[in-house]
Amino acid sequence: MRRANGLSVVAVGAIALLALLVPVIGVADPLAMDIAHRLAPPSASHWLGQDQYGRDVFSRLLWGGRVSLFVALSSSCLAAVCGTVLGLVGGFLGALAELLTVRSMDVVLCFPPLLLALLAVTLLGPGAGTLVPLLAVLFLPGFVRVVYAGVLAVRAQDHVEAMRALGAGRLRIMFRTILPQVAGPVLVQLSLTAASGIVLESGLSFLGLGVVPPSASWGLMIAAGRTTMAQAPLQLLWPCLALSGTILAMNALCDTLRDAVDPSHQAIGAGKAWKLAALLPMRRHADNLALDVRNLTIEIDTAFGPIQPVRDLSLQLDAGQTLAIVGESGSGKSLTGLAIMGLLPHAARPASGAAYVAGQDILRLDEAALRRLRGRTMAMVFQDPLSSLNPVHRIGAQLVEALRAHQRMSSRAARQKAIALLGHVGIADPERRFSAFPHELSGGMRQRAVIAIALANQPLLLVADEPTTALDMTIQAQVLDLLRRIQRQSGLAMVFITHSLPVVAELADLVAVMYAGEVVEQGPVAEIFAQPWHPYTAALLRSAPAEDGSLPEGIAGIVPAPYDLPAGCVFATRCAWRITACETARPKLQHIPPGRFTRCMRWQDLAAQPAATEGRACAS
Repeated sequence: MRRANGLSVVAVGAIALLALLVPVIGVADPLAMDIAHRLAPPSASHWLGQDQYGRDVFSRLLWGGRVSLFVALSSSCLAAVCGTVLGLVGGFLGALAELLTVRSMDVVLCFPPLLLALLAVTLLGPGAGTLVPLLAVLFLPGFVRVVYAGVLAVRAQDHVEAMRALGAGRLRIMFRTILPQVAGPVLVQLSLTAASGIVLESGLSFLGLGVVPPSASWGLMIAAGRTTMAQAPLQLLWPCLALSGTILAMNALCDTLRDAVDPSHQAIGAGKAWKLAALLPMRRHADNLALDVRNLTIEIDTAFGPIQPVRDLSLQLDAGQTLAIVGESGSGKSLTGLAIMGLLPHAARPASGAAYVAGQDILRLDEAALRRLRGRTMAMVFQDPLSSLNPVHRIGAQLVEALRAHQRMSSRAARQKAIALLGHVGIADPERRFSAFPHELSGGMRQRAVIAIALANQPLLLVADEPTTALDMTIQAQVLDLLRRIQRQSGLAMVFITHSLPVVAELADLVAVMYAGEVVEQGPVAEIFAQPWHPYTAALLRSAPAEDGSLPEGIAGIVPAPYDLPAGCVFATRCAWRITACETARPKLQHIPPGRFTRCMRWQDLAAQPAATEGRACAS
């Protein structure tokens, strides 16, 4: 990736430098005609041959590139400056300023570009002097909208309000505080419009609305080559190659600029990847082991410095088992599920550890390899089915797409299997629902459709991130029953992320209790619910509904922020069992055979206590 980025910069730089140095590198006069040798083939004196007037094609190609780049860059820079100012004013000042700057751009968009070009040429005459302001006007709305959207996202942030509180004027806030934050998208837009400018200039010159003959232009050369393509096809080939190569190089430069100015598009470098792979070599696991997460730590760069919302997490899950991950909001449950799927947000990265699914380390795979696994070997069901489904595509089309992405089958076969899957997940009248849009289904039916899509290719592992939270209790029970039934029939392994202890008691075989990014207790559900060995687990159980109808007990305090964790046990500030050592030393996750884990120094004292949570967390 870095090599490709470097090549794009070198390629565009070489093209720009060549165009800049054309007058001094000693090429032939692009206007000198030699009628006696018109359409001559390439030779030692004329490397690319001569055109229909005997002019040197190589010289005209270089001078044409100079004209095209000048027109494209001049118009793009003019549009960037004007559009940035208008977008800043409209986005920050709002109201009337927005109407005059942003909404006025809609008027420009109403004019077809070709019609506007004809009007400009009629009024001002053809030539590069007309093309520059014309293209700038066409590009202006794009810059205004990009900057306006960026300002809307930034203007309400705390640091902008802090500048206001300090008494900074509007101009200072717009150009010193907000502009640097929207400069990245503007730079990317500039490279995009420059590439478009070359194409538009060539197209308008081809139609006779741009550069005036006998000046050199790629558009004019393509137009001339088209008339002589039967006698001399190379006359058409050279300008087309020059135009295509330049556009490809500039498009690659756009991607490079995007990666440079937007860290969210950057992934772990190849160098880091092989170093991590060397520390954590590939392992072969037992066939029955569907998921093996080892010492996973996730890191995010923030204004407070790097934080680790998930630390030293290890999980193992066999085929046919359900592992529930529970904990309060902010404990790292959903981030763990995304890491298992290779779907971490761009700002997050695996700092250490490994996550094996079917023997492959998800954290070390590139995006292409992950795409082959997602939906086939592993799948995910998200919390909100309405957000998970594309609102403009029918349910059946989305299910067929999931099938054909991983299996070779005809459209008819995919349709038949999709309808069968809809029926399998309990959707009544599946043939009619196949053609329904997501908004035409109830919440429970939408979640069933999402489950059908996730299970379409019979994955080995299913990650369900609070899939019943948005549903009422009756539908929730139906969806849970559906998941249990499917698991019994298919033998898939399931990671169920939830904050509902009654759901855990009903569905899971194993449970991992997370707090502030760490697993504090792990083991069989029945054993942990009967006798927790960590104070946080016990507090969670006491906060759950009880079968006898008694009021639940709340947990005092809040989960500490990832950037402000205590020095010792992360639960110490809320724990009634804490001792001095808890506040100074971070406990490690201890393995108590055969299958219990706890991160508490006083677990033996808790184990000696009578079970005080019996009957809780089992009411649904």
